[in-house]
Amino acid sequence: MLLHLATWQEVENYLKISSGIIIPIGSTEQHGPTGLIGTDAICAEAIAKGVSENHQVMVAPTINVGMALHHTAFPGTISLRPSTLIQVIIDYLTCLTEAGFTRYYFINGHGGNIATLKAAFSETYYHLSHLKVPQAAQVRCQVGNWFMCRSVYQKAKELYGDQEGSHATPSEVAVTQYVYPESIKNAFLSPDVASGYAIYGAEDFRVHYPDGRMGSNPALATPEHGKELYDLAVKELGESYLKFLAGD
Repeated sequence: MLLHLATWQEVENYLKISSGIIIPIGSTEQHGPTGLIGTDAICAEAIAKGVSENHQVMVAPTINVGMALHHTAFPGTISLRPSTLIQVIIDYLTCLTEAGFTRYYFINGHGGNIATLKAAFSETYYHLSHLKVPQAAQVRCQVGNWFMCRSVYQKAKELYGDQEGSHATPSEVAVTQYVYPESIKNAFLSPDVASGYAIYGAEDFRVHYPDGRMGSNPALATPEHGKELYDLAVKELGESYLKFLAGD
């Protein structure tokens, strides 16, 4: 049930039975020599669609560009500043709230979005209350990070061990291989992969992580692994969404 493939009448009818909506959010950033630049958005969108199919929930258009300033020294990365992303989310949620939605569940595919999302939620509550939107007091926002699902984390550790790493991971690459098998990439991956350096600016990041990976070995990824991880994320986040929807 995708918002952009619905008519306004269909959205109006949906709002008679539910005020909940899922918003996929990802990033457009480098993912090492074999990871797709759209990885984070691809994963979030696919998993959101899976939850929608299982639970008949509306899914908003994916926010494809997130907060990835530290990746901008790699060609192809597009990033919003945190302040810009906050404003984008406020505008999204203001329009949706005025239409009648009140429960916003973000399925997130990028760790760099988490802090900004939480700040955006607080800004949104403040903004809506000062606009005196009638249902402002009922608005609730929550983020579900698919890669942090307990079942996904455990499966990734089982499949990849310490070679999962923390960026351009085999788990996220595997999900993209499942979703887009025609776009699987092959490239040389050095066995010496950097890890453990703090994240500061973009140039510093590229110096310390020259091929874009952070302790990961995406050569271990397969589409079959991707299907397993996708199924686990859809199940766990679906349960989380229903609990969120039923909450106070």
